[in-house]
Amino acid sequence: MLRVLSTHLFLNQRLHAGLLELMARSGAEAVEIFAARQHFDYASQEHMQELGEWFASNPLKPWSMHAPRYPDREMGRAGAPAVNVIHPEKARRINAMDEIKRALEAAEHIPFRNMIIHLGEREDGWSPRTVEYSLTALEHLGAFASPLGVRLLVENLVSEPTSPEHLINILEIGHLKNVGVCLDLGHAHITVGVSEAISTLNTRIASVHVHDNHGSKDEHLWPGDGTIDWPAAVASLKALATPPATVLEITHSLGDAPDSLPALAEKAFARFA
Repeated sequence: MLRVLSTHLFLNQRLHAGLLELMARSGAEAVEIFAARQHFDYASQEHMQELGEWFASNPLKPWSMHAPRYPDREMGRAGAPAVNVIHPEKARRINAMDEIKRALEAAEHIPFRNMIIHLGEREDGWSPRTVEYSLTALEHLGAFASPLGVRLLVENLVSEPTSPEHLINILEIGHLKNVGVCLDLGHAHITVGVSEAISTLNTRIASVHVHDNHGSKDEHLWPGDGTIDWPAAVASLKALATPPATVLEITHSLGDAPDSLPALAEKAFARFA
């Protein structure tokens, strides 16, 4: 199982070579870049070139990029609307897809191969229009991503449209064979349960967001600091026909000292050995 570390761990800092070198010392083979402008400015040619040059001369590889959740540098705290490709307002859906396409264009400099997509927000409900808007977004973004060599992976959240069952429905209704799934274990633990999520999503799972919580709040803790049954989760993932990449997606707000991060990440990756 490919060992990947998400830059979500450094979301409150500008992503630079020093942070990537710290990640390389953690036992990771690749990274997932979180596209948030205050962290990774995908609208800046200079920032993209800087990171692209680093990856070109180092063994650590870019596995994936998480699509932007907000278009600003304050993660919506200043009032910017969330990036929501299934919003009821057409203008909001178009703006959301345009923002994700801007992040996808970073693949011209940084050769990541997967883009993690959120279908909506926590409050969104399940309806025929949800399916319609989801299919439109995935078809449109997929057509844009394909020439860049990028595959879309939809993520299970804690909303109705993104339950494992509904994600499979969307992918099957649209015959979207080229779209995979990023299984978020923390979100599954809060909703249907990890075992059920793995069973439902099964062969669609290409990547796994690994973090822990206590079953009610999306805490993004280190594995073992919450209540997920990790031996059972690991066994279920290893039983899949194609083992997915394991992406540690830990919150930046835990206050861990930078020099402790490599050891913490190595310990987490060891659970999947």
